[in-house]
Amino acid sequence: MGRYVIRRLLQMIPVFFGATLLIFLMVNVMGDPIAGLCGDKACDPATATRLKREFGLDKPVWQQYTTYMGNVFTGDFGTAFNGQKVTELMSTAFPVTIRLTIIGILFEIVIGISLGVVTGLRRGRPVDTVVLILTLVVIAIPIFVTGLVLQLLLGVEWGWIKPSVSPEAPFDELLIPGLVLASVSLAYVTRLTRTSIAENSRADYVRTAVAKGLPRHRVITRHLLRNSLIPVVTFIGTDVGALMGGAIVTERIFNIHGVGYQLYQGILRQSTQTVVGFVTVLVLVFLVANLVVDLLYAVLDPRIRYA
Repeated sequence: MGRYVIRRLLQMIPVFFGATLLIFLMVNVMGDPIAGLCGDKACDPATATRLKREFGLDKPVWQQYTTYMGNVFTGDFGTAFNGQKVTELMSTAFPVTIRLTIIGILFEIVIGISLGVVTGLRRGRPVDTVVLILTLVVIAIPIFVTGLVLQLLLGVEWGWIKPSVSPEAPFDELLIPGLVLASVSLAYVTRLTRTSIAENSRADYVRTAVAKGLPRHRVITRHLLRNSLIPVVTFIGTDVGALMGGAIVTERIFNIHGVGYQLYQGILRQSTQTVVGFVTVLVLVFLVANLVVDLLYAVLDPRIRYA
């Protein structure tokens, strides 16, 4: 196990550098960030030259990237064009989005897996048909429509929740935004769990466990569920980074100042340091989540061994 973890960590190094380099190049072709700072009126040449020198934009792209990565390993993600450190923006944005993501993942695990197990064990029955139709409807409706409808009904019309989240963003105010953020993923988890449960329920090891006279709940939890959760864990693990990076729409709807909000503002203002800094951290989240998922395989299925 130890050698496998070390090998995976070494494999992350080129992936990390490749992903950050790609993001850095993509952000640098968005346009001239200095021109965006001056608004509709063009910057005078002296001011533009001074700003480019101040932010290091007068150097070649490869040199900018090398300098940026060198600073990242010292904990310096640069300075936004408004003079604020990117690390300061991260310190306020990431805790909010992490709470939002935790709520979304909990919805996926509790509701998605539970519905998937119930429908998988009752395949073809009315409850299975109803859940399949509901999940298909959730997948078909764009997330911004779901968010706006829930905000209008629960927040404006019925007054059950606040229409927008307060700056502190406590857990109780993030329940509905978390449900909106995870709604599509929750539907996929339900359908994926259902299919996996239905397929494995006909496997030989399940029939053998039943023939031995094991209680039904033990057959489901100890044998059927553990083997059926491997593809579900894979999906949820990769969805952690996707939820954090894809929260732009949800955070805009509920006025949440998290990672999605800062990324949107950074793109809008062409703030290279902000966008690249936040995406760099999200790349690390994706890599760590995938490593954790791979290690969970051995926990769910004892037949899996890592050398």
